[in-house]
Amino acid sequence: MATDVAPLPSPACSPGQSSSKVTTPEEAGSGAESGGQGSEGPTSDSPPTSPDEALSPDDLQLLAKLEEQNRLLESDSKLLAFSGSRRNSGASLVSSSSGSSGQSHGEEEAAWPLWGQLVAEWEETTRKGSRGVKELVRKGIPHHFRGIAWQLLCGAQALPVKAQYSDLLKTASPCERLIRRDIARTYPEHGFFRQKDSLGQEVLFNVMKAYSLVDPEVGYCQGSAFIVGLLLMQMPEEDAFCVFVKLMQEYRLRELFKPSMAELGLCMYQLENLIQEQLPELNVHFQAQSFHTTMYASSWFLTLFLTTFPLPLATRIFDIFLSEGLDIVFHVGLAVLQAAQSDLLQLDMEGMLQYFQKSLPHMFDNNHDRLINLAFQVKYNPRKMRRLEREYNTQRSKEIQEQVEMKRLRTENRLLRQRVENLEKGQVIRAQESEEASALRREGSQLRQRLSQCQGELKKKETELAWLSQELEQKLCCADLKQEALQATLKAAQDRAAELERQGRALPDESNVARLTDEVRAARQREASAVSALEEMQEAVQQLQREWKSFVDGAGKRKAGHTAAQQQQEVLGLRFSEAQNEAELKITQHHLRQLQIESELQSSRLERAEKLAEKAKEDAQRVEGERVTLLSRLEQAQRRLAEAECRNKEEVMAVRLREVDGITAVLELQQRVAELEIQKEERQLQLQLEGNEGQPSMQALTAKIHELQTEVARLGGESGLDPSMTSPSSDEEFLSNPSISLLAENGCLFENGDIAHNAHSTSK
Repeated sequence: MATDVAPLPSPACSPGQSSSKVTTPEEAGSGAESGGQGSEGPTSDSPPTSPDEALSPDDLQLLAKLEEQNRLLESDSKLLAFSGSRRNSGASLVSSSSGSSGQSHGEEEAAWPLWGQLVAEWEETTRKGSRGVKELVRKGIPHHFRGIAWQLLCGAQALPVKAQYSDLLKTASPCERLIRRDIARTYPEHGFFRQKDSLGQEVLFNVMKAYSLVDPEVGYCQGSAFIVGLLLMQMPEEDAFCVFVKLMQEYRLRELFKPSMAELGLCMYQLENLIQEQLPELNVHFQAQSFHTTMYASSWFLTLFLTTFPLPLATRIFDIFLSEGLDIVFHVGLAVLQAAQSDLLQLDMEGMLQYFQKSLPHMFDNNHDRLINLAFQVKYNPRKMRRLEREYNTQRSKEIQEQVEMKRLRTENRLLRQRVENLEKGQVIRAQESEEASALRREGSQLRQRLSQCQGELKKKETELAWLSQELEQKLCCADLKQEALQATLKAAQDRAAELERQGRALPDESNVARLTDEVRAARQREASAVSALEEMQEAVQQLQREWKSFVDGAGKRKAGHTAAQQQQEVLGLRFSEAQNEAELKITQHHLRQLQIESELQSSRLERAEKLAEKAKEDAQRVEGERVTLLSRLEQAQRRLAEAECRNKEEVMAVRLREVDGITAVLELQQRVAELEIQKEERQLQLQLEGNEGQPSMQALTAKIHELQTEVARLGGESGLDPSMTSPSSDEEFLSNPSISLLAENGCLFENGDIAHNAHSTSK
């Protein structure tokens, strides 16, 4: 694991304190908690340094420069919030042991003044020669100097693109979703990148997004995230971005990460040849097991062993990569294969895959220098590598040419196959034409039969139509007569109702009837009183008769006492009283008879008025019922008339539809003839290209077409159809036909005038 540059001793510190031990992030945190006391003494691996070994003024100046760099790192806006955790937690950064060069503390302390002077005098040292710098890098860069040394080694300390970094972060990138997806897969065990949406993941996303905008051709490749993650462990994100841009441009990484990955193919080819030359037995075993180089070596070049070895060893290899370029990957790869050759020869393909994933990464955990020494003991000839590159490019160009030629041959083969298929189709077309001709003859005979049937049905329907027209006219006349009779009856009923209304108005009203009723009652009372008076009169007469009888009986007794004169007077008085009573009786009887007559007259009038009123009501009800009946009969007659008209229209429509079906059949036959003519023209053109071999079949086809045309003309003549119906010269003439217009009005014509279009195309 890598670290930031730890705070360096200030120039005011004593020489012994500044050179006795380099302070790690963990020790810096513990020292701060203990009140800033001095660092511990030197380790047992390195002898103690005496105060006499003081630093030179140049070293002190270098220390001041490094301290200034540390302060700049701590004040970085992106890392300020995280600086406390980075200082107090060793898990979030590369610890001193994991990020160191694999040397002991004493060796690092001994190299520290040398690297300080080298960094301070970098330009002057590199002008004199880079051999000494390479030797120092191979021995390992102290982890405190690694961030600055990497920038100096690749020349990324003052790139113009650094000023664009903040603007790039504000711009959206098309690769953002892919970068977000792969962030969690980059160093998942490392504390700086382990937590989701942590600062480490955020700065890694920023750098990858910024580069995808700077270089859209490359965009984003998953392996590049491991390189950027290692850079972020050593320096701020702006510096890491600049170093990554420099690596992509000048260390062949851009060619490796291009979508075509042509540079990766070249590296695989060169490595295979080196294995074949230096490890022939292992090469034979790989070929026997079909264990290709890409199965284990692709990640070496794409991630520079960062996913193969632990970070301390991978960081050491990355130091050398910045100094010497991509050649270190070949050195380390061959050294690893050479060290593991005896184990790999005993494994099959699956075993070798497991070995490269589990055993190989920890082979050099305890001795990093052993791998570095083995790597530089490998025979490596740059001239031979350039020769292999030329061979690969030549082979690649030949493969490209072969691919182009193969594509051309495939295209020609496809065209030839199409021509063969067309020729075969031509023979098939001839057979199909003969079959179609026979089918057309059969269809012609069927159409003739169908046309004759249609003509018979048409004549039958015309006869039925004429009969239906006559029957409909008769029904219409009968309906008109019935309607007139009903209207006359209705008018008579209305007149009768008016007359009854007038008679009803002439009858006595209810007040007169009440008055007559009162008079009848009074007359009956007078009659009753007269009857009672008559009865009294009769009783008086009877009393007189009794008295007369008693008088006659007592007359003999009174003969002696009365005279004749007295008797005569009494008789006359009695007769006068009797006559007077009879007169009164007659008068009373006369009045009674008058009253009876008047009562009978009033009763008869009243009964007649009641009968007339009831008769008037009955007549009114009867007239109303007759009127309702007549109206219902009139509505039924009108409905039957409308139904008859609808049936007549439907039958006429059916007849015309059958007529149109016959016309359509003829038009379809004409269309088939037109299609055969088109096929004939196409066949003529094809025969002109192929020769005059198919001339007999062409003549036969022409004769068949003429025969079909003759049959169509004969069918049109037999059907008695209008020539404009069988072969219209235009869409307007076809659509102007009465039958077609009727179909169009009733929604029976094909959509968008397909019949007219077909007919027009047939005539063409």
